[in-house]
Amino acid sequence: MVCNMDTAQLYENLKKIQEAKGYYFNKDKDRVFDLLEALMRNKERYGYMACPCRLASGDREADRDIICPCVYRTPDVKEFGSCYCSLYVSQAWNDETIAHQYVPERRPPEKMAF
Repeated sequence: MVCNMDTAQLYENLKKIQEAKGYYFNKDKDRVFDLLEALMRNKERYGYMACPCRLASGDREADRDIICPCVYRTPDVKEFGSCYCSLYVSQAWNDETIAHQYVPERRPPEKMAF
């Protein structure tokens, strides 16, 4: 269970799982650990790891699209090489063989109005 993990354990567990799927952590480890700590705080607060760069409602069903990894990660990484918060990136993004572009918010506005 995530609540019993520290940030380093969460990092290692997710790294193994996500790299096998072609998603990599941002090479900026300080940023990654800050985001992972925020994910763990959201897990304690809401009972699920809501994306730390978005405002969660506390309603798991309403927030299903922003439970990390969010449903927007795949199209974001495919199009921009990075997800919205830059936790997950492509290998090309980390290698700097593609430009680091601004990733626009894909979450529909009606999902953000509580």
